[in-house]
Amino acid sequence: MLAAYAAKFDADDPISALEVGERPEPEVPEGWVTIEVKATALNHHDLWSLKGVGLAEQNLPMILGCDAAGVDPDGNEVVVHAVVSDPAWKGDETLDPKRSLLSERYQGTLAQKVAVPARNVVPKPAGLSFEQAACLPTAWLTAYRMLFTQSGLKPGDTVLVQGAGGGVATSLITLARAAGMRVWATSRDEAKRAKAVEIGAHEAFESGARMPERVDAVMETVGQATWSHSLKSLKQGGTLVISGATSGQAPKSAELNRIFFLQLRVQGSTMGTRTELAELMQFMATAGISPHIDSILPLEDARDGFAKMNAGDVFGKIVFTV
Repeated sequence: MLAAYAAKFDADDPISALEVGERPEPEVPEGWVTIEVKATALNHHDLWSLKGVGLAEQNLPMILGCDAAGVDPDGNEVVVHAVVSDPAWKGDETLDPKRSLLSERYQGTLAQKVAVPARNVVPKPAGLSFEQAACLPTAWLTAYRMLFTQSGLKPGDTVLVQGAGGGVATSLITLARAAGMRVWATSRDEAKRAKAVEIGAHEAFESGARMPERVDAVMETVGQATWSHSLKSLKQGGTLVISGATSGQAPKSAELNRIFFLQLRVQGSTMGTRTELAELMQFMATAGISPHIDSILPLEDARDGFAKMNAGDVFGKIVFTV
């Protein structure tokens, strides 16, 4: 079957580690099912995998991809939940120490078929296309958990979203606006700031700019480059929710004095649960919102999509059709 996979690692030139070609169809353990993939979406996780982050060399070659929408063996249209927990684990699967994401230990979704635990299959809402549904299991689910599970925000609160443009950031802007929050966003790029306002931000500012007032919470996915600005933008008792660090994980200073003196809360957040994925899709249907898609490409052109993401020339999700 056709697939996009990591054949090796290259920290400096991750695109050179990507192969698009034939791979064996997935093996299906007991309790798992094979999904015929109709659409799959790209995430920064896939670029990091090509760099050798979070993927063990002994697992190569590894089909990349965490996101997929397709058809199950009974002909049902479904969305795949990417967090694979231990079969014995009970409760929030993101807290399982043995959890993994598809494409870390098990072959991923950038292929014509993917095998997943039967419990990881969620019905696709009729109102979403396969291309739209494929955007949800990583970026939109991560954003949903950050906002509605981890932040403590409520309607009327002010939230700052750092780094408008990426999949999680664009999701956060739209979800927060739909939930009745005042939404501010930042970006280095003027066009992305304008786009952020178009999709729901009340105002968009240049990265590092002083905010008109301090905010209740900051949604952080950039990391090192925006860490200090995020902390300085919070009001006393505010919350910083972080789910990624695309610019690096080592800020110049952790600014611990600021954190304890202003009683700030730093909350980590990773992916989301199967229940949260179902809730996300219901919320989107009720609120009448849909994912932001940057571009749609056939899977055989996956290299072009990876190159686009690697260059940072993205606003929303890059989707591959199968």
